[in-house]
Amino acid sequence: MIIDMPTTNTAKVNAKIVELRQQGGAVALGRVLTLVIVTDDGEKTEEAIEAANEASREHPCRVIVVAKGAREAAPRLDAQIRVGGDAGASEVVVLRIYGELVEHGETCVIPLLLPDAPVVAWWPFESPEKPAEDPIGQLAHRRITDAATDKDPVRALEHRRSTYSDGDTDLAWTRLTQWRAYLAAALDLPPYEEITGATVAGATDSPSTDLLAGWLAAYLKIPVRRVPPEKNAPGINSVVLERKSGPVSLTRPDGKVGILRQPGQPDRRVALARRNVKDCLVEELRRLDPDEIYEATLQGLAQVNVNTEEPVSADA
Repeated sequence: MIIDMPTTNTAKVNAKIVELRQQGGAVALGRVLTLVIVTDDGEKTEEAIEAANEASREHPCRVIVVAKGAREAAPRLDAQIRVGGDAGASEVVVLRIYGELVEHGETCVIPLLLPDAPVVAWWPFESPEKPAEDPIGQLAHRRITDAATDKDPVRALEHRRSTYSDGDTDLAWTRLTQWRAYLAAALDLPPYEEITGATVAGATDSPSTDLLAGWLAAYLKIPVRRVPPEKNAPGINSVVLERKSGPVSLTRPDGKVGILRQPGQPDRRVALARRNVKDCLVEELRRLDPDEIYEATLQGLAQVNVNTEEPVSADA
């Protein structure tokens, strides 16, 4: 069910939510957090809401969408409340703000926050210069950005490094979870030799590739090269870890299936499809504490040797 409330205020929105709850006979909300989505109003707004609805099936929450409209318009708040089948396992409140309200979205959010529930802020597209200092970011326990959606992903990632605060995270980092798991599992097998170097290949505009290289540099304390792939493939293409008995490589030539190669063992095919936003968001909502590994990885970026001209074959 979708209820439109044009030219309204947060007091009326709150009253309507209570009325709907009473009509539905709900005794307890069962919401574990408030997810605040901040974006410009447009077609992409629905993409973010859809991802949040899917994520809410694992993390029931109240979703507040701050959709920024024309800044030149007269100050106005148009609200929309979605419940039931249109809101997954959550209740969605879309706040379309105009005029001076665009710069003060937090004033519309605060009255709608669930009491005693943690707040997560998510910027699915453009993000503020310093998320922790943004008025909505200051309300949040966790702040989620996505460098991959920035006009300059590499610059955006470097900016994340210089402005990091506890509670910050980025979906470019979450997309690495399976890569990190397979590489760690491979190194848990004999012969347990020291890794002497690594090469990470991926698209030049892939922040996830940069983060994977930074993670290896930060935790293995080895020289890491970051190079483009031989073919113009999106995202991460391959990782090669050098050791005395021969290299360990994990490649993903088609963007779907990975091939793990180790000396003395048959090649293994592993599921390594590119992760969608919904899956990444679900993972990020599982934790509300600072991600120390992500922080260390950001600092590891400075230790990576970036070579934008030397491609590496996916069959390395």
